[in-house]
Amino acid sequence: MDARISQLSDQAMFKAEKKLVPFIVLMYIFAFLDRANIGFAKQAFQISTGVSDAAFALGAGIFFIGYAVFEVPSTILMHKFGARLWLSRIMITWGLVSAAFALVNTEFQFLTLRVLLGIAEAGFMPAIVYYFTLWFTEKRRSTIMGLFWMGPPLAFILGSPISGMLLDLHGFLGFEGWQWMFAIEGLLAAVSGVLAFEFLIDNPSKAKWLNDDERKALQAALDEENSHRNFEKVGALSVLVNPKVWYLAIICFMIQVVNYGLNFYLPTHVASLLGAKVGTMVGFVSAIPWIFALVATVYLPRLSDKTGMRGSLAGIIIALSGIGYFVSSTSNPGLGIAALCVVAIGNLACQPIFWTMPSRILTGIGAASGIAFINSMGNLGGFVAPNLRVWAEVVFNDPNAGLYALGISGFIAAGLLFLSIPMKMGNNLKVGNRG
Repeated sequence: MDARISQLSDQAMFKAEKKLVPFIVLMYIFAFLDRANIGFAKQAFQISTGVSDAAFALGAGIFFIGYAVFEVPSTILMHKFGARLWLSRIMITWGLVSAAFALVNTEFQFLTLRVLLGIAEAGFMPAIVYYFTLWFTEKRRSTIMGLFWMGPPLAFILGSPISGMLLDLHGFLGFEGWQWMFAIEGLLAAVSGVLAFEFLIDNPSKAKWLNDDERKALQAALDEENSHRNFEKVGALSVLVNPKVWYLAIICFMIQVVNYGLNFYLPTHVASLLGAKVGTMVGFVSAIPWIFALVATVYLPRLSDKTGMRGSLAGIIIALSGIGYFVSSTSNPGLGIAALCVVAIGNLACQPIFWTMPSRILTGIGAASGIAFINSMGNLGGFVAPNLRVWAEVVFNDPNAGLYALGISGFIAAGLLFLSIPMKMGNNLKVGNRG
């Protein structure tokens, strides 16, 4: 590539990173907060509404059924209408549904809203992954995805104490703390959805903050990169039967089992270790693992771009989560919190690296649809995780059996990631392609 074109494309990507990524991270903070705040509400919510443990576990996971069913159609519509309009719509609808949880008083209402929340959010994650392929070359993509994946740890670092404090508003103006939590956090997401329409730009050609030379250079860099790829020749629907896409979907599924096994139960796990109820103190302590995860999510994807390591590094990272789950079964509070930090690091830091893999084999509408399918199938792991944990504890009559099951899931995910290397999906980048 011509040196001047390379310099101009780098300038364009730098501007895009500064203009777009901070707001997209904010969007993901609200997305993750509205998914996982149910874990904070668990004790108070169940006492108030009478929702059983089994119904709660079902509700925690059933979100992903609606999400999975509507994921591909939603992403195809995003490709048709553009990221700005569609992502704005997604945020507004999920925020309103999340706020409606403040009105729940029966198991049926709880389960119904969890399904609707999944439907409302469907398409968000794959839309963002595809969106980044329009703005950043592969040499930058793992780093950018790492910045995007700051959203979940930031959601817990900021959201854990906030959720805890909102829960402590029990009785204020006649409402319970969990009602305040759902209402305030959901409405914040809806407001952010309105703002998204102003902040987001569909593609580089529409970015007024890029000059003509930068737009042309960035597009030239993206086109040159794509010209050297052996993309799978798939369409919006034929991608759904592609073996490589299914393999990536299975990896994503196992990663999400490991991931949501922590997200849904971290507050209650911390409360058990500390011998305290879920509230402000537990909220602050629950933020600690996500602080470590935040640092790792910034650093490790950059290491992936620097070294070119993809599947191998992601496999090592998720294997650490598996080890962390086993160690977290301890009754020692300090050791238990440290192990949960390792779990959080592994869960979050492997995902930005993993999400560079689909765009190595897919392009165009096939990429949009394929990424959506991978994410929808993967997120079924969010349905399986809480139910797997409860099932293991009941079947083996051991409160730690669920943690062991989640740990084994991490080892399986690691093995699959290592096997992606000879399949030419998780293989290392060549030095010359990293820039």
